[in-house]
Amino acid sequence: MDEKETPYASGHHDYGGLPGGPIETRAHPTTLWEQRVDAMLELLGDPRRRLMRIDEFRWMNETMTPTDYERLSYYERWIHSITRLMIHKGIVTQAELDARMAELRRRRTTMS
Repeated sequence: MDEKETPYASGHHDYGGLPGGPIETRAHPTTLWEQRVDAMLELLGDPRRRLMRIDEFRWMNETMTPTDYERLSYYERWIHSITRLMIHKGIVTQAELDARMAELRRRRTTMS
């Protein structure tokens, strides 16, 4: 192995040491949906529930397609990874999620 090679290949999620553009360091408020995603992550990872472990969540983030990783915001990546993991573990199916989303869209349409 020469000095430029590493024992592992960095994924698209691993920017360590690479120029990735400016980092916004000012505090900014989170939106309600972002707060809910954060709460969901906490609840699903709670030791009493044990529906997911942080390493499983990280695995979902790291195996996301480069296209999805680049186009999604921070919390969008979280919910994408949570969703993929819950489907992978058989806790929910894609059909169940699709049905629930359709129901919510119908409700929103009738409320407008």
